[in-house]
Amino acid sequence: MPAKDTFHDAVKNALEKDGWNIKADPLHLKWGKRDFYVDLAASRFYLADKGEQHIAVEIKSFTGDSAMSSLEQGLGQFLIYRSILKRKDPLRKLYLAVNQKTFRNVFQKDVGPLVIEDYDIALIVFNTQTEVIVEWKP
Repeated sequence: MPAKDTFHDAVKNALEKDGWNIKADPLHLKWGKRDFYVDLAASRFYLADKGEQHIAVEIKSFTGDSAMSSLEQGLGQFLIYRSILKRKDPLRKLYLAVNQKTFRNVFQKDVGPLVIEDYDIALIVFNTQTEVIVEWKP
């Protein structure tokens, strides 16, 4: 099983504060003989719809030497997980969770907006200090 991301607990706490119930930590996916682990799976009940929303969350800290290398690696991982979820759990939407600094420095500059648009990346932007979600980018 892979190591937890630096901000794993902060994102988990932020989701719980936002009314989400953590269903898996991590969410195990299997495709063929390969095992994959998305950081979190959560659900939330909506009274208005009388239904549940299901999400999976991959957390990325972008703390490596190169933000672009981290983006390349994180994007590849995200797209693989989304492909598997589409076939195994099509009602669960995949999000990439990044902190506010990463969102500003990576996803709002350079190739970040292109990646979000072209690959339809759903983001959760969180505050590392307060452990709250500050923005959902569908």
